Amino acid sequence: MADVNPAVDIELQQLLPPESYDARPVNKGPRSLFGEILDWMLAPLLLLWPMSIAVTYLVAQSIANAPFDRNLENTIQAVAQQIKEVDGKTQLSLPMSARQILKADENDLIYFQVIDSFGQLIAGDKDLPLPLENDVLQIGLVTFRDARIGGDEVRIAATYIAPTKTSNNKLILVQVAETLEKRSQLANEIIKGVILPQFIILPIVVVLVWFGLTRGLAPLHALQNRIRNRTVDDTSPIEERAAPQEIMPLISSFNDVLYQLEDSVQSQKRFIADAAHQLKTPLAGLRMQAELAQRESSPAELQRSLEQIADSSTRATHLVQQLLSLARMENTSSLTEKILINLSQAAEDATKNWLNTAWEKGIDLGYESAASTFQMYGNPVMLKEMFNNLIDNAIKYTPKGGYVTVNVRHSNRPGILIVEVKDNGPGIPPEERQRVLERFYRVLGSDVEGSGLGLAIVKEIAAQHGGKLEILENIYQETPLKYGTCMRVYLPVGRA
Repeated sequence: MADVNPAVDIELQQLLPPESYDARPVNKGPRSLFGEILDWMLAPLLLLWPMSIAVTYLVAQSIANAPFDRNLENTIQAVAQQIKEVDGKTQLSLPMSARQILKADENDLIYFQVIDSFGQLIAGDKDLPLPLENDVLQIGLVTFRDARIGGDEVRIAATYIAPTKTSNNKLILVQVAETLEKRSQLANEIIKGVILPQFIILPIVVVLVWFGLTRGLAPLHALQNRIRNRTVDDTSPIEERAAPQEIMPLISSFNDVLYQLEDSVQSQKRFIADAAHQLKTPLAGLRMQAELAQRESSPAELQRSLEQIADSSTRATHLVQQLLSLARMENTSSLTEKILINLSQAAEDATKNWLNTAWEKGIDLGYESAASTFQMYGNPVMLKEMFNNLIDNAIKYTPKGGYVTVNVRHSNRPGILIVEVKDNGPGIPPEERQRVLERFYRVLGSDVEGSGLGLAIVKEIAAQHGGKLEILENIYQETPLKYGTCMRVYLPVGRA
């Protein structure tokens, strides 16, 4: 028979423990969703605001320069038109209108300069700086540059002209300069016109963002109040349509938890009801037998009643022990730190403890030992309980003269051990094999006394260790075909 049933092959892949459990999330405290969104909205806004001011200043400077540069270009062209060559000499004759243009106003100072091809000043201000060597000037093309005159920053327009069409070798340099006071005033006015409204708009934006977040998170507060006002026993799902679309997956996941909680609560209620029902029968029998014993006068009858009381109390004690074991196994916190266990030795010791019971019933109980030692990390108390329930269940259902065999071996998958308890009893029909793992369920037609908790306990212990319980056929005769039951438990070796 194959070691691993194909039906559980996929599940066995998940039995091996992870490589490490050292990485644990560090709790940095709860974060405010409101504060998080507010930070991500206002922080970029406050960061971009000074950048906006800087860009506005550069744009304002460019806008302010454009009309004044055009005015300088018109002025230099007006001056260039008044330059003539008379008797081989370059002369500048300015009419009154041109002089008015060059006259300094109340805000800016106007400078001009005319220099012939020999570098001689023909007219204007000698302090006006000449173009630099890398400044490229062309005839009739006006170029602009910034410079300083006597500590004042000025904007200079410069060009070359030829007094006559045939005097290309006699180029005249014409320059007109203007201080930057009016440009600065215009740029400041533009900046004020743009920046001042931002000082009003920015607080309004902050208030609107605050109000928008408050309104946007209002459904979350309403959901919080609905959850907080629920009673302790209310496990009904939360209405998803009343919540924002973004948190519907969260509510759906929370509802899944509520469904599981409801199933757990109902399972606990059924467990308590079944336990009460199961305990009521032996306790009622004890009471009746005690009353009968009080009425007996014959020593023989009294002895028989006392024996029945002892037998009933033994069954009740066993039932209570199984109930406590099942409750303890289902509480994951009861699974203390795992230690390294010799599983083969634990199986052999458990088998020895049931030898007297098997001998009284005429059953051959044995443990198949192996040369190697099988070790795993687990809870010794739980594993002992698992062996006891498996062997007890097999002895109960095996007829007189039958046999029960316990063995531990390696699986064909690395890191997984197999515990098997085989018998040649009546077997379990395939359609009943899943149901017998439920609490208090017993196969119909069986006259064997029991509580129906043994296999449920084994299943829970296997799950606590990351393993699985499987019920198979134990074929002990081929012709005619006869088979009993093989209880197989897969257990991963685990880690400390």
